[in-house]
Formats: sequence, structure tokens, C-alpha cells
Amino acid sequence: MNLDQSSIFIAPLGAPVHRLAQRFYNQHANPHIAKRVYLNTLAVSAVQFYLECMGIESDRETSHSYNSIMQAMMDVADLNLPGMGRLECCPVLPEAQTIQIPPDVWSDRIGYVAVQLEPSLKNAKLLGFIPSPGDGAVPIQKLRSLDQLLEHLRQLKLANQPATLSHWLQGLFETSWRSLDVLIGTAQPMALSFRTDALVSEATVRRAKLLDLMLQLDEQSVVLLVAVTPEAEQQLGISVQVHPVAGEQYLPVDFTLRLLTDAGEALQEVRSRQQDNFIKLKRFRGRSGERFDIQIALGEKVSITESFVI
Repeated sequence: MNLDQSSIFIAPLGAPVHRLAQRFYNQHANPHIAKRVYLNTLAVSAVQFYLECMGIESDRETSHSYNSIMQAMMDVADLNLPGMGRLECCPVLPEAQTIQIPPDVWSDRIGYVAVQLEPSLKNAKLLGFIPSPGDGAVPIQKLRSLDQLLEHLRQLKLANQPATLSHWLQGLFETSWRSLDVLIGTAQPMALSFRTDALVSEATVRRAKLLDLMLQLDEQSVVLLVAVTPEAEQQLGISVQVHPVAGEQYLPVDFTLRLLTDAGEALQEVRSRQQDNFIKLKRFRGRSGERFDIQIALGEKVSITESFVI
């Protein structure tokens, strides 16, 4: 439906949905928590129904909102989307003008969908979404459209596909990985430092990716740079750096760059200090078919993981 030029979606809340909500309600002795869990369950069900209609897979049972222990510990209404992350489903009362996002879910989320519950609780309206929680109080008129939500999820799915580094040597690149000249320009210090690395040869292929870190009150972007060099015995040498975006001189303090195995074990870690204009991992090698992850994090609030296959 279109309402005042904003796209909304009406989801039915039938008997099976209320039975599930009642089951969760009965698991909590505290009436305040029980009511909160009931409404959160309805909101998650509405978003799940919408995503099913749009052909987007979700996994309710691996969501924190499906776990009675997590329900009691946190005000949580997440829906896990495989290959993308957790989408928070925020219940909104009929007369509310602002969405209240609890601090419990300000991190580890790919977005927040506003779900307005009708007084009868027979239907729910999906009003729109936001990619980050801001200060936790978001005016409804600031919501982005559901069409933008679908595009947001599409981009996330593409971004979460591992980059194949051996393909880079053949001139085949994932769309999110750009040339340094296109993304940051030839005059930027980060481009120059990457080109003059003593361990990089003429056969080296370099690509860059812009990463957005969604913080509580603002957005911070950084550039991830990866260089791949063919070596003897069918190995690839790999260099990784992180720089601030053009116009910013330094990285945030306590910014962390990690090399992880595909099982999540940390192999390297480096942290930014005061007035660091870039950080980098020690150069490493790998063979065709091996997998690894690069994780960047800012404190305990925000982290992004990029997956690679050699």
C-alpha cells in the first residue's frame, strides 16, 4: 500500500502467531517481560511474513528472540537472515510518533524495521526501516521505505559473498571491490603508500572497498585495501591495510584489524593508536582454495567481517 507516498505492508497476525506469542508469554513469570515478549513475537512474525512474500529466507529458530533465556535477559526482537545478519523488528504502538530502540540491540544488527501493531493485534503494518539506531529514539517520519530495505538486504547479500582472490589476478572482481583510482583517487596518501609498499611487485593486483561502520550517534566509514601478489609454488602473497576515507586524516583510536581463520580463530591483530592514519596486517601467504576472514571493529559496539577465498 501507499500511504502519504510511503510504502507500507500489512501483515496478518493469525491464530498460529498468537499461539507462539502466548507460549513465549507463559515462560516468563515477570508480567512486564511477558508482555514485552508477546509484542516482540508479533513484530518478528510480521516481518518474517513480509520477507517470505518477498522471497527472502529467514531462520526464526536461530534468532535470539526465539530463545527464552535471551528474551528474559534482553529486550530483543531479532530475525536472523542467513548470509546477512540479524534484522531487528521493533513493535510500535498505534499512536506512537517515535520508535524506541532499546540499547540491548544497538549493535550486531543489519537494520531496524518499524512494525505498528493494530489495537486488535489482528494485523501489523510495516512502516519502514533504518540501517542504524541513532540515539535510540527515531521519528517515524525519518524511516526509509520498504523498497530501500529490500535494496539494503540485496547489497548485504552481495557484500557477504566471499571475494575470490585468484580471480583478481585474471581481472575478475566482485562489484563491491573497486580500483584505488576510482575509489580514493591517485593523489590520496593511502593510494601512494599502498603502491610504494616494498613487498608489492608489478604483478600485484590491488582493490579497495568502502566499509560503513554504523555507530550510535553517527556513521564512520573506512577503506579496506587488499593487495594480491602471485608467488612461487602457486602461493599468493596478501597485504591488508585500513585507511580513513578521503577528507579524514586519522582512524578512530582503538580501531582493530584482525586476520581470522574461516573458523573464527584470530591469527593476527593490530589496533590503531592516537593519530594513526592507517593500520596494516603483516603480509601473509595462502594457497588456492584456502579461506580466511578480515574483521574490522571499533570497541565492542561495531564490527564488520569480510570473507575471502584464495
